[in-house]
Amino acid sequence: MFNSKLTGSIVPVSAITVSDRDKMFDLMNKNYDGMKRENFDRDLSEKSDVIILRENEQRTIQGFSTLAVLEEMVKGIKTRALFSGDTIINKDYWGDTELESHWGKYAFSLIDKNPGVPLFWFLMSKGYKTYRFLPVFFNEFYPRYDKFTPPYEQEVLDTFARKKFPANYDSKTGLIIFNGYKDRLKQGIADVDQSRMKNPHINYFVQKNPHWARGDELACIIPLTKDNFNSMGRRMVEKK
Repeated sequence: MFNSKLTGSIVPVSAITVSDRDKMFDLMNKNYDGMKRENFDRDLSEKSDVIILRENEQRTIQGFSTLAVLEEMVKGIKTRALFSGDTIINKDYWGDTELESHWGKYAFSLIDKNPGVPLFWFLMSKGYKTYRFLPVFFNEFYPRYDKFTPPYEQEVLDTFARKKFPANYDSKTGLIIFNGYKDRLKQGIADVDQSRMKNPHINYFVQKNPHWARGDELACIIPLTKDNFNSMGRRMVEKK
């Protein structure tokens, strides 16, 4: 059993202290260029909950992910999307699965809450590490190198991307383009070398989003059903 060095909790945005907000911003600022406090605060205010990861001994914040549930009509049907905003883990704790475990439990709770309403994960992939998460934990996700995006999933993706980023989403490329003024990963945090490019998923991400280093993001959609979690994904959800 993996022994986590972090302890996660899901906290309403309204319950986050000023001190913790400062620490969260500092963590983002250490890993991203172009961070602005007003943008960070705005992103946080638009979310409902945050997964916060604290180091077990000192209880310092070492990672977090902001969450919101969006609703739109797609083909006349009310459709929900779990939207992930700012997300970061201190590099010293890469490989720890506490974030994935709590995110999976949160997703399962949404599935159980409204089982008759279609639910998706609307994700913006800023770097290959985020995109590489998808084949590790899910059976179906889009876009991907080995399958065309089905028309319905494409319409769901376009609907939420246009709603959330009307001035930045390019439906032809599937990219959310900020022309360099959005925060972006610092050089050396998640660079792509030739050995990484041997992975077909990473290769696809780089080919699909060639300007990821300047902050362009690949819009992704993942059906959130329990059956769409593969064996690894289910282990993360069931992790004690």
